Amino acid sequence: MTSALYLEHYLDSLQHLPIELQRNFKLMRDLDDRAHGLMRTIDLMADELLPNIPKMDEETKKEKVNTIQGLFNKAKEYGDDKVQLAIQTYELVDKHIRRLDSDLARFESEIQEKVMSARAAQQAAADQETSATTVKKGRKKSKINDKTAATTGKKKRAGASSEDDAAASGRSAAKKKAVRKGATATANTSKENEESADLDSVAGMAHPSDVLDMPVDPNEPTYCLCHQVSYGEMIGCDNPDCPIEWFHFACVDLKIKPKGKWYCPKCTQDRKKK
Repeated sequence: MTSALYLEHYLDSLQHLPIELQRNFKLMRDLDDRAHGLMRTIDLMADELLPNIPKMDEETKKEKVNTIQGLFNKAKEYGDDKVQLAIQTYELVDKHIRRLDSDLARFESEIQEKVMSARAAQQAAADQETSATTVKKGRKKSKINDKTAATTGKKKRAGASSEDDAAASGRSAAKKKAVRKGATATANTSKENEESADLDSVAGMAHPSDVLDMPVDPNEPTYCLCHQVSYGEMIGCDNPDCPIEWFHFACVDLKIKPKGKWYCPKCTQDRKKK
């Protein structure tokens, strides 16, 4: 129930209260006037009786006293009626006060219930929003983890593929050197020894098995055309803008460091185009 309805009902209950209060107050004033009139009469009779008591006989004196006593009893009745009217008037007003207190208590209780319901609804909405945010964050984190795992797996697979290609390249180069060595077996022993030494040097500069078998740190930077980590002898490109910078001797067909400036195959092609 709204405050307007409470006020309307309470004002309806107070509609007859002023009339009842006015009637009771009028009756109490009338009773008070009657009681005061009787007291004045009693005073006059007492003033008349007291000086003449010695002259009166017993029967007359008794009659006068009984008359005064009756007036006193009547005044007392008027006073009792006035007290009863005052009590009724107090109870009438007190009844409306109690009703007002009861209506106020119920109204405050309804307001508190509405406030608690609104707070509970807000808390439920906030909890639901927090839960949804947590779920979204969890999904986002899961997607990020999945993406990171996929990227790491791609890098590892790319590294392994590059290592396999580099190993195959080294083995192919070694095989070619061995063929050349067999074809020139009729040459002198010193030349055969030099070719054997060259073969061993090339095999050493290629991707050695111990390097290929070493575990690769995914965070370690890679270089060269083979996209492998740094190992063995390497040479740096003299182009300051070279995206790769460093190259393995074997990957660029070098045995020793050349004199002067050296440019990688990609930078050499770019310089020729310019």
